[in-house]
Amino acid sequence: MINTVYRLCAPRRFEIAFNDIDVNSGVIVRPTHLSICNADQRYYQGTRDIKVLKEKLPMALIHEGIGQVVFDTTGNYQPGDRVVMVPNIPCEKDEYIAENYLRTSKFCGSSADGFLQEYYQITPDRLVKLPEGVDLDVAAFTEIVSVSVHAITRFQAIAHDRRDRIGVWGDGNLAFITSLFLKKMLPDSEIHVFGINREKLSDFSFVDGTHLTTEIPEGLTLDHAFECVGGNGSPIAIEQIIGVIKPEGTISILGVSEYPVPINTRMILEKGLRLFGTSRSGKEDFRRTVELYREHPEIPLYLSRLVGSTVEIDSFADIKKAFEIDIRKAYGKTILHWNI
Repeated sequence: MINTVYRLCAPRRFEIAFNDIDVNSGVIVRPTHLSICNADQRYYQGTRDIKVLKEKLPMALIHEGIGQVVFDTTGNYQPGDRVVMVPNIPCEKDEYIAENYLRTSKFCGSSADGFLQEYYQITPDRLVKLPEGVDLDVAAFTEIVSVSVHAITRFQAIAHDRRDRIGVWGDGNLAFITSLFLKKMLPDSEIHVFGINREKLSDFSFVDGTHLTTEIPEGLTLDHAFECVGGNGSPIAIEQIIGVIKPEGTISILGVSEYPVPINTRMILEKGLRLFGTSRSGKEDFRRTVELYREHPEIPLYLSRLVGSTVEIDSFADIKKAFEIDIRKAYGKTILHWNI
């Protein structure tokens, strides 16, 4: 079976390629709803290091997406089943290291072709069936949601049990998702969000408190915190967290920065703080995320606030149009309705 793949071959330039799919192996999925991530934009705009671009391109982008099963030789899924695709592709198992941290694992849209394809061949263990009636535009960015679920799950295993008040730094997509799932997964904890945009903070209606980072109440303390800022804002966010967190608290780092971030190690030592990083997620995190969609139907309703724009992809030219729209978006996620 001949498959069409849409690869980025240079910044802002896509090309069409073809590969052969063996219909007698694995599961064939037709992508239907895809979501653009900041990592996709770094490739598209060419803001990654030139050496990295030369090594990675040409490559099909997109690692956030859902589709419909076309054919399954394994018998695990039926044609027409709506599924979320897990972009992490482990090549080995390790007793102590999770699949998303193994250096040998591949990742769609980074070290393997992503979901910008007519059809996608995948093994059944890389799929999770979606519940009936779920908002498909929201389901499209389940991958980034699963990263927050993964971070909270790790936090529950690492942090001490005094969790009266937890802070989240950031007012973007990742902070919104992390705060929402903290409220659902740790319902007895107060969740406070710290950001720089008052208008964005007004969307966090489900948390116990929102604060501008320039107006943190004097005397406010936290048991633990999540950093969801990344970029140039990471140093300031981490410094503020270290200042207000109680001794022996745990700090979860989720924000991605392209450059080294200075950290106040003196206060980390004095307070005996724990810091841990979170990157990507694995099959179990996707399964748990979809389970939470089912247990809490209000979650997709809240997440629908993050759908910034939707773009119908009916032709090759529409792919570039969608990425350009995403660059100019005011907030949220750009969702591609994949019709080609």
